[in-house]
Amino acid sequence: MANSAAETVIGAAVLLAAGGFFAYAAQTTGYELGGKAGVYELVAPFRKADGLAVGSDVRVAGVKVGSVAALELDLKTYRALARLAIDEKIKLPEDSDAAVATEGLLGGAYVAITPGSSDVMFENGDEIQYTQGSISILDLVGKAISAAGQ
Repeated sequence: MANSAAETVIGAAVLLAAGGFFAYAAQTTGYELGGKAGVYELVAPFRKADGLAVGSDVRVAGVKVGSVAALELDLKTYRALARLAIDEKIKLPEDSDAAVATEGLLGGAYVAITPGSSDVMFENGDEIQYTQGSISILDLVGKAISAAGQ
């Protein structure tokens, strides 16, 4: 009987620790039931989104202000559509532009947003009109070699 009570106490402690872990993870990531709290979504179409993935940073002036929530292919235009979850405290002008950038040669990709000067701000679900897809260093080197050979 004492063995059964000890197992019950240990099981309860494990469940309590797991619940605490999940509560901490939810608070740290800003997760709420029904989705992320305090964000609005923007859509950014890119011709090339090499290296970009769900969870990649969205940055303004090098500071993280959100993340890539989804990445899908637009079957009409064949562009990559990045759905960006932006912190609701960050209000971006509607003439802002977005570019896929990398953290050096071997670093990961992120979306760099350069704020515009418009007085009208983006709202949830808006599309960023001015975008620049990723630039491949291998493509640039290949073009330079081809140009040098001519």
